[in-house]
Amino acid sequence: MRLVFAGTPTPAAVSLRALLASDRHEVVGVVTRPPAPAGRGRRASVSPVEALARDAGISVLTPARPSDPAFQAELASIAPDCCPVVAYGAIVPTSALAIPRLGWVNLHFSLLPAWRGAAPVQHAILAGDQITGASTFQLEAGLDTGPVYGVVTEAIRPNDTAGELLGRLTDSGADLLLATMDGIEDGSLIARPQPGDGVSIATKITVADVRVDWSAPALHIDRLVRAATPEPGPWTEFGGLRLKLGPLEFAAVDDHLAPGELLVGRRDVLVGTGTAALRLGTVQAPGRRPVPAADWARGAHPRAGDRFA
Repeated sequence: MRLVFAGTPTPAAVSLRALLASDRHEVVGVVTRPPAPAGRGRRASVSPVEALARDAGISVLTPARPSDPAFQAELASIAPDCCPVVAYGAIVPTSALAIPRLGWVNLHFSLLPAWRGAAPVQHAILAGDQITGASTFQLEAGLDTGPVYGVVTEAIRPNDTAGELLGRLTDSGADLLLATMDGIEDGSLIARPQPGDGVSIATKITVADVRVDWSAPALHIDRLVRAATPEPGPWTEFGGLRLKLGPLEFAAVDDHLAPGELLVGRRDVLVGTGTAALRLGTVQAPGRRPVPAADWARGAHPRAGDRFA
């Protein structure tokens, strides 16, 4: 099939690479988000998908909005059979959905209808799910509501961060997307409507959402920190400074610590929660690199009874 691939971040580039390696399909174009400021210098940077496409000599379309008539006219002139999509980052309007004869097929990192929306991997960890996966489905006007072609499942490990889990789903999802393209081409796959029950929504998680509330139960804090690692990055405050936190560990100690209260040992730092103490992993002060919590404490000098805000 003639494919126009739509996607933007690194997980999407993994799927694009798998499609480029296929001898059954021809990627004739790529749609991605326009260059955006990135890094400390805030210089405009092309997306990982655009970088890969240009290396492969593929035409790249970067519309500000997929509703742009000029973009839709150019897409129609390319005449794709199908548009596979992975984390494109913009809503595709109905007028654009109708251009490829076999529609747009989205790879989503959840077992639909669970966790429709922007942050399915983060929400699965935050909710304490034990199993998640990836789904391919026919894109339509609703939010991740289209009929499903196929799924793969993935166990969520007790210490998984969102980054680690997404890494595994990125690889298995790329295989699923390629298999879906094969099945659509040879007619062996038929999309099935999603069930009406089991629907949950994965809203975008912001920096404000991942400030740690130390009065919450330790289990919730552990999930929050893992769900927000590496992005948008869990944080707390100490001495008026915002500190980014790495994943925590449960601490089997008898010391009763008030929420946010710190207990500094020679090799570790414990912090109180609404239930049990947690052991800090890494701590990153502004403008510094992440360091083990004990190293941070030697520089910050927290005193007995000091607390995270």
